[in-house]
Amino acid sequence: MRMNRHSGLALLLILFGALILFNKFGFHTGHLMSYLFPVAMIGLGWLGVKNGKSLIGFVLLAIGGLILLAKLSGLIAIAFAIGLIIYGISLLKKKPSVY
Repeated sequence: MRMNRHSGLALLLILFGALILFNKFGFHTGHLMSYLFPVAMIGLGWLGVKNGKSLIGFVLLAIGGLILLAKLSGLIAIAFAIGLIIYGISLLKKKPSVY
């Protein structure tokens, strides 16, 4: 199988379809499925912008991005907390400057 510019999209569509089928047949992938819809909206929005349908593309990108941002808010909060801790430790280790 040769990879061309449409192979990535085809593989992504196959993956999304397989996830939906697994969920319908009882192999619960609920946590993964909750990210499928916003990622698909972002992908369709990007495709719309790329193909000249900028209004609907940007609307889908914005809505998908907001939904995904809400779903990732817990991870973003953890990353922010870790960043604050690392910054605080770096401030404590920094030698005070003498004026």
